[in-house]
Amino acid sequence: MQIPAESVEEYLSKVPDERKVSFKKLFDTISENLPQGFETQISYGMIGWCVPLNTFPAGYHCSPGTPLPFINLASQKNFIALYHMGIYGNTDLLNWFVEEYPKHSKRKLDMGKSCIRFKKPDEIPFELIAELCKKMSPKDWIEIYEKMLNRNK
Repeated sequence: MQIPAESVEEYLSKVPDERKVSFKKLFDTISENLPQGFETQISYGMIGWCVPLNTFPAGYHCSPGTPLPFINLASQKNFIALYHMGIYGNTDLLNWFVEEYPKHSKRKLDMGKSCIRFKKPDEIPFELIAELCKKMSPKDWIEIYEKMLNRNK
């Protein structure tokens, strides 16, 4: 389920009522805890935080001329999805998050390579997400991203 929106505000207004409060709190948690230098926008049909082209002119290799994605937040059909590319690109960060999660939630961690799924909006571990957001700056993410690109060449 994709929410068609031209702006972050429009996306937030279209989140289903039963998720709206938790979704907005998660949006605010991410926005307030990310290091300076990330920009918020609609990307890939979701709310996204990216490294802007004025910081990283090379942009995203899969879509030249677009900012480098870092975190995306979406209201899907059955869950709220948080996509964190830093977890995908940094094993130490992934391991930290997997270890910390049970300390902040009674629920089993439901995640893929970069996607963390929250099926119960009222049980999102906001403090853990805040800590996760603080752990990687745009500069850190660019370094990891460039290493991953070079490894794949």
